Amino acid sequence: MSFDNAISALSTDALKFVKDGYVLGLGSGRAATAFVKSLSLFIKSKKIQIKGVPTSLQIKLVAEEGGIPLLGADQVDHIDVVFDGADQIDSQKNLIKGGGGALLRENILINSAKKVVIMADKSKFVKYFNRPVPVEVYPLARNTVIKSIKKLKGKPKLRTLERGYPFHTENGNVILDCDFGIIKSPKTLAQKIIQIPGVMEVGIFTRRPDVIYKAKTNGKFEIIT
Repeated sequence: MSFDNAISALSTDALKFVKDGYVLGLGSGRAATAFVKSLSLFIKSKKIQIKGVPTSLQIKLVAEEGGIPLLGADQVDHIDVVFDGADQIDSQKNLIKGGGGALLRENILINSAKKVVIMADKSKFVKYFNRPVPVEVYPLARNTVIKSIKKLKGKPKLRTLERGYPFHTENGNVILDCDFGIIKSPKTLAQKIIQIPGVMEVGIFTRRPDVIYKAKTNGKFEIIT
């Protein structure tokens, strides 16, 4: 099942939210990568000036290759629009993010943005969350956080690389992928997890996007506002 044509089409359509002089948050993942490549061609053809704030080294490299001027998150006081993907989107437009490990930086940008545009294929849309929730954890707190997650009826698993080494975020933290089964109250769960000492970020994002692009298999897409 391929959504590539639809992802390409919606990434081009999403350029209508880009204006001259804007500061843009650039999320991570497949849809964000397609958007950044489209953005590079767009600013050159329209001869407009924008600044991009990347959430990960992965998207930073794509943006640099495309000649997009970049700033660090600590160099801006606002984000006009953030463009990002999602691992799951529930019926209330809450998001699960963090599959790529950039959840802390992504949430910082999303919560400072005037407008949030999310791009995802239709397989990511569910009534209730049913996939593990990424939780970014300070390494020294790993064992105590695991115990606390289990008290919340979660099943935490340390994210590892192919050879078994722990995955580390660009912030130097580890990720626990926590299975809570079907999640009917994501906001409540997120609030409980973030209160655990040593937890740096939770991959449940409860700021609802302003625009959601839903890619379909026939090369078309739906816009949800």
